[in-house]
Amino acid sequence: MNKTFMKRKEDVERKWYLVDAKGKTLGRLATRIATILRGKHKPDWTPHIDCGDYVIVINAKDVVVTGRKAEQKVYQRYSGYSDGLKETVFKDMIKKNPNHIIRHAVWGMLPKGRLGRAMFKKLKVFSGPEHDHVAQKPEVLEV
Repeated sequence: MNKTFMKRKEDVERKWYLVDAKGKTLGRLATRIATILRGKHKPDWTPHIDCGDYVIVINAKDVVVTGRKAEQKVYQRYSGYSDGLKETVFKDMIKKNPNHIIRHAVWGMLPKGRLGRAMFKKLKVFSGPEHDHVAQKPEVLEV
C-alpha cells in the first residue's frame, strides 16, 4: 500500500538562485520565478508547506514586454480617497520603479494569504547588476 508523502516545514532545504532579467520577457520570467518560490520544481513539493527556494533577480530595469504592452499595460493603485486612483503606464514605471514590475507580476502568480506572503518574502529584486546576497552563494539560473 502506497502512502502519500507530506513534507514537514522542518525538513525543507532552501537554495538560492540568481536570475538575470536582462532582455527576458516579463511574463515568462515571472512564471519561472513563481514556480521556484512555490517549490513546484522539487519532486517532494507539498501544497500547504512553503518549500520553495530564494530567488535574486538582477537587471530588473532591462526586462522587456512584447507587442504594444509598453504603452498599453497600466499599473493602478488606489489611495482610498475619492478620485484617488493613480495609473502608471509600463514605460513610465520601468523608469521610475523597475523592481515593482517584476514583484507585481510574480505576486499575481502566487497564492494569496499567509502562505503566499511567506513565499513572496523570498524574492529579492535589484534594478542593477549588483546584489546584496553574495554571501549566500546563489546558483545562476537560466530562464
